[in-house]
Amino acid sequence: MTTTNTDVPVTTAGAEPPQDAHPVGSARSERLSALVQQHGALAVLLIVSLVASFSFDSFATGDNISNMATGSAFLAIVALGMTFVIITGGIDLSVGSLFALGGVLAAWGSRHGTLVALLLPLTVCGLIGVVNGLLVARSRLAPFIVTLAAMLGARGLMLALTDEGADTYLIGKNSLLAELGQGSTLGLANPVWITLALFVAGAVVLRRTRFGQHVYAVGGNEDAAALMGAPVARTKILVYALSGLLAGLAGALNAAWLASGVTILGGGMELEAISAVVIGGTLLTGGLGYVSGSLVGVLLLKVIQNVINQIGSLDSSYQQVVSGAFLAVVVVAQTWLGRRRQLM
Repeated sequence: MTTTNTDVPVTTAGAEPPQDAHPVGSARSERLSALVQQHGALAVLLIVSLVASFSFDSFATGDNISNMATGSAFLAIVALGMTFVIITGGIDLSVGSLFALGGVLAAWGSRHGTLVALLLPLTVCGLIGVVNGLLVARSRLAPFIVTLAAMLGARGLMLALTDEGADTYLIGKNSLLAELGQGSTLGLANPVWITLALFVAGAVVLRRTRFGQHVYAVGGNEDAAALMGAPVARTKILVYALSGLLAGLAGALNAAWLASGVTILGGGMELEAISAVVIGGTLLTGGLGYVSGSLVGVLLLKVIQNVINQIGSLDSSYQQVVSGAFLAVVVVAQTWLGRRRQLM
């Protein structure tokens, strides 16, 4: 009797390899595409900063770096909340107006103490964010329309509080709120430390908590997330509430930094925040995004603006031209990388 060892695979000449074998080259290409999508903005930031350091004597100075860091802090806080919203597949156009409203409320509330000055903008802007989330999640209205209405409403409320911008509320220079915005610790401005702490917390929440998993699941496929038991509506409400809360906090810190509630701020900030988030690798279609990438996106936009200011001969409008062109390139690159990864 002849026996056959079935544990040893039998191959014949000319036989094709198994169809489920994953080509090494394809796997490497997929990893490279993912790496570029996640860290491409960081590479560009490092290159631009290095070139600017050699091109302009004042770029790499301590004062200039400190000014860029402090100026980036407020936009970064807004972009952090926007990151959560965009990962779910939504959009929040109200953050610029909430930023201005938060600053005015903080300055107005400073007359009643620092605690009121901080809690008032957080409460009001957070509640507006909750309303946005309820309308998007429960009423199934388009996020673009809902947050556009909130943008107009928040701006109108801010103008009503300031008599059409005629009144400017000031913050006492010796108050605790002013120290929070204008003081520094270990050589870094307090708003920068607050921003870094918020981003660390945001990264932990997004990557290490069940809520963060739900955020990714809702953005990836809302119907599939619902079938898996994810609380889709609650997740949407929470991300819009978080976005409103952080926009109000950023406005309050900015008012503390300026020692006044300036009414003309916040215009176009929602577009800057969206640009920074997308440049940082978060997909506008949802389901994929990085908190660290959003911070890098903010820094890259601020560095580009600073470089244009360093040149001197260019008008400030070129900042928007360069930022818009860069955003278009990033979106095209993200789309191409996404399609390539799907084909692998």
